[in-house]
Parts: sequence; C-alpha cells; structure tokens
Amino acid sequence: MRILVTGGTGFTGSHLTRRLLAAGHEVRVVDNQKGIFYEELSGLGADITIGSVADAALMDRLVEGCDAVQHAAAAFRKVNLPQSVYYDVNVNGTRYLLEAALKHGVQKFVYCSTCGVHGDVKNPPAAEDAPIEPEDYYQLTKYQGEEVVHEYLAKGLDACIIRPTAIYGPGDPERFLMLFRRVKTGRFYMFGPGTAHYHPVYIDNLVDAMVLAMETPASRGQTYLIADETSYPIARLVMEIGKVLNKNVSIIHLPFWPLWTAAFICESIYRFLPTEPPLFRRRADWFRQYRSFDISKARRELGYAPRVGLKEGLKKTAEWYLANGYL
Repeated sequence: MRILVTGGTGFTGSHLTRRLLAAGHEVRVVDNQKGIFYEELSGLGADITIGSVADAALMDRLVEGCDAVQHAAAAFRKVNLPQSVYYDVNVNGTRYLLEAALKHGVQKFVYCSTCGVHGDVKNPPAAEDAPIEPEDYYQLTKYQGEEVVHEYLAKGLDACIIRPTAIYGPGDPERFLMLFRRVKTGRFYMFGPGTAHYHPVYIDNLVDAMVLAMETPASRGQTYLIADETSYPIARLVMEIGKVLNKNVSIIHLPFWPLWTAAFICESIYRFLPTEPPLFRRRADWFRQYRSFDISKARRELGYAPRVGLKEGLKKTAEWYLANGYL
C-alpha cells in the first residue's frame, strides 16, 4: 500500500515508518521538522515532506493517491505554546487530513490520540468507556480530534482511534530520558509515596497495534487503549531502571504539595517567556496521578498482544541512550 504517516520523523512516527517500509509499503511522511531520523528514513526510501498538518492544501496533496493514513502528528505539551497552535494542529489538522482522506477514497485512517483524555484514573484499570476528563489543553484537543474522526465516520470514512499510554523505547529523546538520568545519579527524589501507577507502552508494541488497527476491518469506528501488559507503581519503575543501568538507587521521599506549588509558580513566571520552564504542574503531577488501563478490547478485536516486556524494553532503551550519548 501507499501510506501517509504524519509526524513521521518523530519518535513514534519514525518507528512506524521503518516497520511499514520493511513490510514493503510505499511510505510518504510529513513532519514539521526533520528531526534526528530524517537522513536514516530518507535512505530507507521514505518520501519525506517538511510541513504542517495545519496546511490544508498540503494535506490534500499528500493524501491523494494513498491507501491509508496513520495520523501520529500532534502539537505536544509545551507549557508556553499558545492554545491556538494546539487547536490548529490537533483539531484543524486532523480535520484537513480526514477531509482529504474522504475526498480521495482512502481505505483506512488511524488516528493516534492519547490515554490522557481519561485524566487521572479514579477506578483502575480504565477501559475505553472510562470518563473523559482531560486535564490540559493538549489532552483536550486530542479528544476534540477524536470527535472530528467520528464526524467523518458518519460520512462513510473507515477510521479508528488508538489511545497509547506512556510511550518509550530507543529513539525517545524526552519522556523516559529524564527518569534514566535521575536514576543514574544513584539518588531519586520521590515526591509522595511513589505508589501512583504509571502504564508504559514499549514502542514496538505500539507499532504492532497501529499496524493491526490499519489492517483489521473490524476496527472501523472503534477506539482502543494500547499499553503494555500492566501498569507499575512509579517507585517500582524507578528500581527497574536502576537494574538495567546496574545502579543501586536510593529513593528519597519528600512531600508532594510543596513541589506542586513551586511548579505552579515557575509555570506562571515562564508563561510569557520564549523558553520552557524547568518545572511545571504536569511534570509534578507524574508523582501522584494514577495511570492504569485495560487492553482487553484491543486483545479481543485486534489480536493485540504486547511482545516486549518492561525489563527487555528498559534494557533496549538504556542501550540506545548510552550508544547515542544521552547518558
């Protein structure tokens, strides 16, 4: 097939692009920046365009002739990014792609949303029908993008939605890197008891699900939470990272709310500055918000089965960080 991957030079998109190329598909990629994988993906045969999904004319041109669209691009959590940018990319950009897909007869549209639309999980593990309670503008606009997908389903487009949990793996330059760096020092400051659960999904497992969602006819109109087998208390996650780094890590417990207050003040000060604050509420909330999800629907309807467990995934991630000078 000819497949368009949005956000295709980023972390998730680059892994998906490699998988699709290896399977013999022709892959078009659009991203708003080259990223660290541009040269590699070009060399593998990806047809890469640098541009924004918020450019309706460009999306129409790139979707034309495609059999499927994997929409992974998003304006992601930057504290001082205007709300208008989130809406343009995550909602309007999704609409432009869906309109082009409907116009040009695309066979399948897969929209990558986020488990964050469920907010802090009150009754874990949460399934797809758990309350929708986004806690920031990123999560809100991702859910609004889901609502646009449903508009086009009603118009006859074959589309589905996936909601990944916390994605990690080789090539991830942000999310888990901070955890690895803190653990490598041998001391980890835990704000609160460390009992809140965090639900990771290894990148290869997520790509499995994205391909299955594209290839499974029964996925039409459906939404799937995609995660690894289980969630983990964040204190356990810290200790597991210590094991793959061969580091004895000492967890030092501190009260949570002073951290959250400091984050709020820091975020307020940096709101009108061009740089990201070193501390903000979303980062502080990691220590207390519960993330645990039920993947039985994806198992049942897609045949999804996470192949890579936590220990193997953390080991591969650590090896990539070390080999590329991040640790």
